[in-house]
Amino acid sequence: MSQQQMLLDEPPLPVIGPHGPDSTDRPGCPGRSSRGAVAEIAGPAVAAVAVAWLPFHMLGVSAPVGQVVCWAIAFVAIYGLVSWRLHGVLGMKDRLGNVYVWGGGAIALAPLLLIVWFVISQGWKVVFTDFPHFLVTNLAHTLPTDPYTKSGMYHAIIGTLEQVGLATVITAPIGVLTAVYLNEIAGRLANVVRTIVDAMSGVPSIIAGLFVYLVWVLPRGTNGYSGFAGSMAISILMVPIITRTSEEVLRIVPGSLREASLALGGTEWRTIVRVVLPTARAGLITGVILGVARGVGETAAVLFTVFGSRTTNYNPFSHPQADLPLQVLSNVQSSNQNFIDEAHGGALVLVALVLTLFTLARIIGRRSSSRVSIWRRLAETWPRATQVTDSTSE
Repeated sequence: MSQQQMLLDEPPLPVIGPHGPDSTDRPGCPGRSSRGAVAEIAGPAVAAVAVAWLPFHMLGVSAPVGQVVCWAIAFVAIYGLVSWRLHGVLGMKDRLGNVYVWGGGAIALAPLLLIVWFVISQGWKVVFTDFPHFLVTNLAHTLPTDPYTKSGMYHAIIGTLEQVGLATVITAPIGVLTAVYLNEIAGRLANVVRTIVDAMSGVPSIIAGLFVYLVWVLPRGTNGYSGFAGSMAISILMVPIITRTSEEVLRIVPGSLREASLALGGTEWRTIVRVVLPTARAGLITGVILGVARGVGETAAVLFTVFGSRTTNYNPFSHPQADLPLQVLSNVQSSNQNFIDEAHGGALVLVALVLTLFTLARIIGRRSSSRVSIWRRLAETWPRATQVTDSTSE
């Protein structure tokens, strides 16, 4: 038999496309705008609604939670069957995995969205009915019979800003320097310090408030209540967040930058101050903002330290001072509807402040990652450029 005849008798090779050998039993990721993919999801979803609604309707039972659970089970079963018939076993597993991931994310996000929606719906009219009256008025001359249009949270906003500002001034240097010690110096006490920081991150906020109350407020009697006492309690809660975030940011700074600075004759401290910290500046600012966002919403930490006030106290080092979370808690516990309305308005201001801080942290964090990647590219290309220059000179 000739060689040509042997080649003609061999079975044809499988057709290899852009994604590998042709096979119907393989996972695939349909396009985002694919009409077929949308139909594959929409059809089982509608069928699951009918399957879940029919038994409850026939029995005359009204159970919204039970209907949602039954719909989810029916949808997974029907969608898995459709995916198996159209794409095979591996395709079914791939699509069901996507359903589980998206479903878990939706379940985790739903409570947060409900809380934000409730606060916005209840506090919108309070804040914006006579804007900006609610933000520039205190409760000094407000009676229980007065509506929320005659009251405001100015005193609580000022107190919160001053207390969190003092706490930031105290904790930002401590947190960043502790992160520098843990990541750059790593002395004998590094493991002990890291353990203490991890333990502090799990301390309940009320414990921090009680500690400051026993150490600072109680020995001074009624003169111990102040915004500064509240800032010290908030500082205890902010330190571990700033420290751990700053340590993670310092870890992603390329080691070649440190080596280049040391090779040029720079000392270890000058390398940290002139090279490492400027490179990680945006990430360190992000860590500080995250700590501030944690301190803004603390209530238990200031419950035993600032005492609260209905007037505006601009001096955080003397006399009791108002605090926005504490004022909201005090008003919402009242049986007076006017006070409850004021609490909803204060909660909206607090949520807006926290969301703004977290959004700002995300924006700065993205800039930090892009900037560090640029520094890493420069550090990686520098040895190559040096080798090319040396070879050219030779």
